[in-house]
Amino acid sequence: MQRRTFLKNSCLSVAAAPFLWEFIKEYKKVDEIGIQLYTLRDDMKEAPVETLKKLGKIGYQDVESAGYMAGKFYGMAPAEFKKVLDGEGLKVRSGHTLTGRQAPEQKGTLINDWEMAVADAAEIGQKYFVLAYLFDFERKTMDDYKRLAEECNKAGEVCNKYGIQFAYHNHDFEFMELDGALPYDVLLSQTDADKMKMELDLYWITKAQKDPIAYFKAHKGRFPLWHVKDMEDSEEQFFTEVGNGVIDWPALFKEAKTAGMKRFYVEQDVCRNHKPIESVEISYKYLSGMSY
Repeated sequence: MQRRTFLKNSCLSVAAAPFLWEFIKEYKKVDEIGIQLYTLRDDMKEAPVETLKKLGKIGYQDVESAGYMAGKFYGMAPAEFKKVLDGEGLKVRSGHTLTGRQAPEQKGTLINDWEMAVADAAEIGQKYFVLAYLFDFERKTMDDYKRLAEECNKAGEVCNKYGIQFAYHNHDFEFMELDGALPYDVLLSQTDADKMKMELDLYWITKAQKDPIAYFKAHKGRFPLWHVKDMEDSEEQFFTEVGNGVIDWPALFKEAKTAGMKRFYVEQDVCRNHKPIESVEISYKYLSGMSY
């Protein structure tokens, strides 16, 4: 009896295997979790090498820089910065920049020797260069955004020469109506998709009460980069570690292919309950264990 029962159960297991495999395939894990170094801006200013070492030990493999200025990354020449990253097993596939209007004399921005910045980014291995933020005086009217779209197309042309993709990173103000339209929609429609992609900050679009998945479906493949940060379940809707808030990360990651997502970066603008290095470790642990 025992032998017949064993054979029967074995046959059932074999028969069910294809269905079980299809079920298992539905659940995926994230890989190569990235970190936006702005989260650790004070640590990177005081001890950049030690901070990068800590990130490598946590398990991060990809960093997005936010410390390029006038030919140097966090005070290091491109070759030196790359050597430090290589030593910690880290890649820098993306980096942030500004238009430069807040400091017109500073070189290596969109308005002052942009090609120098792009050449330096290519030297350290960047594949993306992202316009990170617009100051208040840069975004007063819709005409400001239309002029910006022209500048972004030109910036993207320079990036493309070096094998780099230009992109734009949002906050919430791009989703606030201006002159009867949304600035974000204007940037999408008035830039060439080959010259400018989007780095969608999933916290800020959520805070603006817009649906990121609707944007993924309306502009398929336009969002190769994501910023992954969570939102407290509170009236303030403050930043919190990924997995500790209200954003449905598995649902968003299920739409990664629709979005065209290639890289994503943990970011937490302000870490209120933990030291930044502790916050990014909490986020890493959640993401590395998440199935979707």
